[in-house]
Amino acid sequence: MQRFSLDQLGTLLALIEEGTFDKAARSLHITASAVSQRVKAMEQSCGRVLVQRTTPVALTDAGALVLRYARQVELLEADTVRALRDAGPAGQAVRVSLAVNADSLATWFLGALAGVADDLDVAFDLHREDQEHTLSLLRSGAVMAAVTSSRETIQGCVTEPLGRMRYRAVATPVFIARRLPDGLAGLSVAPVVTFDRNDDLQDAFLRARAGRPGQAPRHVIPASNDFARAVLLGLGWGVLPEQQCLAEIADGSLVELAAEHPVDVPLYWQRWNLSSPLLDAVSAAVQAAARRDLFAL
Repeated sequence: MQRFSLDQLGTLLALIEEGTFDKAARSLHITASAVSQRVKAMEQSCGRVLVQRTTPVALTDAGALVLRYARQVELLEADTVRALRDAGPAGQAVRVSLAVNADSLATWFLGALAGVADDLDVAFDLHREDQEHTLSLLRSGAVMAAVTSSRETIQGCVTEPLGRMRYRAVATPVFIARRLPDGLAGLSVAPVVTFDRNDDLQDAFLRARAGRPGQAPRHVIPASNDFARAVLLGLGWGVLPEQQCLAEIADGSLVELAAEHPVDVPLYWQRWNLSSPLLDAVSAAVQAAARRDLFAL
């Protein structure tokens, strides 16, 4: 197998980010035919199909490996350019792709990145995904680091503990009076708010408290702040991050359903096992924010 050129790797990155050959061509200021020829040359070089010609395009397993390599080359190049430039004029911002769950994004994670973008001259590309599914983005090469709930370290990465994100099962006083007059006994049939089809926090709470999953109507609200607002408006009960409900519990807008049984979700930071000052700095900022805002593991 011959080595891939920087132009070829850059073309693959553009193709996956843009989704089609035409859009990739426009972003690279070349023709769609040239994009296709570069991808075909890469596939001939490694003897594997890298890209499925769908709309948008999709990577094969071999393509995911090459995409990850392309992103690592891009990161190393950015580190080198920054080191050579030293204190010189700022250049083009480097894109740093990260995967993070919606609750972390809505509460503590953005604070970790607040001062990093200007200091490092980077542009963050955040992929929002459930904490149990961010590893798939890391494995595919779509991101260089991820917040995950799994301690499992995928090949080529390292895992560092972040802390425990604490959740509280809550509902409004009116909802409790109407739907839960007998307490938690009626929880399995009371309307519940869930984030998406992968959200298991409410079911886990039910299994722990009632010994069975719920059979109640489910309101699916796929945005963290809107999810919290739906609970506050009384659409159903739900399990919210402490940062989104402690003030409301204190002022009586929300009531805890089981104050002695918070739900703790362990979070980990998994990143490429790659020597990179840029990725090291981002990781350090995330770790510092986690120490400040999460419970220790």
